[in-house]
Amino acid sequence: MEVGSLTALAAVVVGCAGTLLSALLTQRAADRSRQREQERADLARQRHSDTRELRACYVGLNTAARQYLAALTDQVHALSRGDDMSAVRQRLTEARDQHRDVYAEAQLRVPDQVLVLAGEVSRELGTVYGMVRRLDDGLAYEADSVAVVQERIDVLWRRLREVRREMRVELGVPRAPRGQCQGSRRPASGGSA
Repeated sequence: MEVGSLTALAAVVVGCAGTLLSALLTQRAADRSRQREQERADLARQRHSDTRELRACYVGLNTAARQYLAALTDQVHALSRGDDMSAVRQRLTEARDQHRDVYAEAQLRVPDQVLVLAGEVSRELGTVYGMVRRLDDGLAYEADSVAVVQERIDVLWRRLREVRREMRVELGVPRAPRGQCQGSRRPASGGSA
């Protein structure tokens, strides 16, 4: 074979190999790009799922704490009025049990800054519960009184608002403009928030 034919043949082989290699490299780069995009989409879905689960945990914790506080408030009012206590006792027991269960789940899910605040509220709820039960059972300590319990309940409503604010920060919920409440209004009857 002539040198010119060999050169032409070599050029054709190199050209075909270059074309094939170029297509292969392009396909490989496209595959990597699709894989990275899929990983980003999976990560975004996981973050969204984690946020949804955290939000559900926060809603449960907030609801359980509010119900516990409301049940404590109802029991204090019933004590003050001398009402029949059986229904309010039952409600308080159920609210306390629900809060305990939801708080136990929160201990494993929520970030430390929220857990610290929620833990303080939970401990104070337990303290107030003890005071209410002692008053109800007629075994009150010297420092136990309906007025003291009511003051502590009022403080707990404020503390719960602080916990809720921290939860909203963790979820990235924008702060409501001052004077405007998003979705929860303080009832005219008093203590809850």
